[in-house]
Amino acid sequence: MARHSPPPAGLNPPDRVAALSTTFVILAAFCWGLSGGIGAILMADGWDAFVVSFYRGAIGLLFVLAWLALRPGGSGLANRRLWFWSAIAGLGVAGNFSFYFLSISEGSVAVAATLMYCAPVFVYLVSFLLKLERATPLKWSAMAMVMLGIVLLTRIYEVGAAGVTLLGVAAGLLAGLSYALFIFGFKYAAPYGSPQAILVIAFAVLASILVWLGDAGQTLAVLSTPSWPLFAALGVFGAGLSFIFYVVGLRYTAPAVASVVAMVEPVTASLFGVVLLDEMLTGLQISGMALILVTVTGLSVYSSVPRATYN
Repeated sequence: MARHSPPPAGLNPPDRVAALSTTFVILAAFCWGLSGGIGAILMADGWDAFVVSFYRGAIGLLFVLAWLALRPGGSGLANRRLWFWSAIAGLGVAGNFSFYFLSISEGSVAVAATLMYCAPVFVYLVSFLLKLERATPLKWSAMAMVMLGIVLLTRIYEVGAAGVTLLGVAAGLLAGLSYALFIFGFKYAAPYGSPQAILVIAFAVLASILVWLGDAGQTLAVLSTPSWPLFAALGVFGAGLSFIFYVVGLRYTAPAVASVVAMVEPVTASLFGVVLLDEMLTGLQISGMALILVTVTGLSVYSSVPRATYN
């Protein structure tokens, strides 16, 4: 009888795929965290937040166009519903980039990134109002914890003392809501075409909007500025590679796992701000940040775990 060799030690193929997919999601979150710090450096040098957002999206558009050219099959570009929902996603990502950088310019990288991470909580609030989600004591408790975290993080009770303005707080929260709009549009576009086609349309919409909102002189000046390597890095890490990593990684990553590893983004952004930009956080602010990250992650994991139903 022939003897079969034992299987090689380590992960089996499905586990390897899952581990690799999770790694892609982590890389995407890490790249997004870096993009906040890079954007902060550019805005500290006097560049307009809309100009910074435009180049982040425009360079990202080049990457997803190349992805679509390499994988053109099943694009769905002839489907009008794909174009509609992808345009909605484009409005969301345009708002996300712009409000995020505006929040950074009015506060700090750490505060802006953490406020943006609150997006799932505000989606819940809207769902409660529209009767799309059942409100429970656990969910209301989570909302209260996040609100307390926001108060501690932003020190909104003494605005100005922490270098965070009301505009910065509002912009950070709007960045999170805009990201939720992007996810909403992407989800409804997905049945009609490929991810790369959706992202091409979304980033094209972003570029079309932000090219008019930014300072025209600065937009042209980027092409000859010594700061162009920073703009290139922002586009490559903040939109080009990160969105591709994220979309590919989500194919085989459980939602609960993705919710946890998404914490890499605000943590990376915060560390960038503290280490490289000399941003300082008080003990209460760090406590508020931890409260938000733990609560939102726990709420996201809870929502993604299937629960038994009873007749």
